[in-house]
Amino acid sequence: MTQPSPPSQGDPMRVFDRRLVRLRRDRAAATVAQVAPVLEAAADRLLDRLDDTTRRFSRALEIGGRGVVAPLLRARGIPFVVSMDLSARMVAGAGGTPLAGDEEWLPFAPESFDLVVANLSLHWVNDLPGALVQIRRCLRPDGLFLASLPGLGTLQELREALAGAEAELRGGLSPRLSPFPELRDLAGLLQRAGFALPVADAEALPVRYRSPMALFRDLRAAGETNAVLARDPCTPPRALLPLAASRLPEDAEGIPASFRLLVMTGWSPHESQSKPARPGSATVRLADALGVEEQRAGEAAGRGGG
Repeated sequence: MTQPSPPSQGDPMRVFDRRLVRLRRDRAAATVAQVAPVLEAAADRLLDRLDDTTRRFSRALEIGGRGVVAPLLRARGIPFVVSMDLSARMVAGAGGTPLAGDEEWLPFAPESFDLVVANLSLHWVNDLPGALVQIRRCLRPDGLFLASLPGLGTLQELREALAGAEAELRGGLSPRLSPFPELRDLAGLLQRAGFALPVADAEALPVRYRSPMALFRDLRAAGETNAVLARDPCTPPRALLPLAASRLPEDAEGIPASFRLLVMTGWSPHESQSKPARPGSATVRLADALGVEEQRAGEAAGRGGG
């Protein structure tokens, strides 16, 4: 199945060249297996959240899984999995029923799925709030949304090395790496999109490389190279990458590549879900509750001192 992307609306708030993102993913379809261990590590950590619920899922959509998410979902007993990616070439090997489509324009009817998983893909979306709204709409009531994104601080060593090298060679800077979201924004975005019980958390995914070139090759193999609209269209100086590579920190274990994994969890609203209490409905004053706790703590301290 294929779903054409709509033409650009000329939105001045666009950050990414979505056409270039698709072309990069087309090219990476032949090489993405090289970075499967990193993608699988992130997917495993994301799907661990399924172990925290007794809910059973039967219809799942995975977005941008690059061949690692659909098999993991099927291994968990989910019988129907649709794999969607911006790139038709990438999605051909994704493992689920393939659909080439745009995360910003989801081609699904309301309540089509009871689980949506997006592993390391939504950081290339220009309108993340709009994409979250569409994801929530295509979920059935009490359906679950799980997503992971690289967060602020990811590849910070490379970002600083490139900035220092370019400033030395050209006396100025241009965007060489994508901007990444901050954790504090994600729970609010989920709530604004209409998700119930929104949660956002972060964890480190340790990655090290034997050489700078191995890091550069992996970024290219994954389709994660620069697609920022404000990027410098000129060919970078030949000395840029070697100089940046020389500035990367290195220790006995290799070259660290910081990877801060942000995870979003949200549920499609349903009457069975717990809800916050109505303001003014409490039957016990908070001060009284705190007084009891303080008294008990004091009693315990007294017994300990006796």
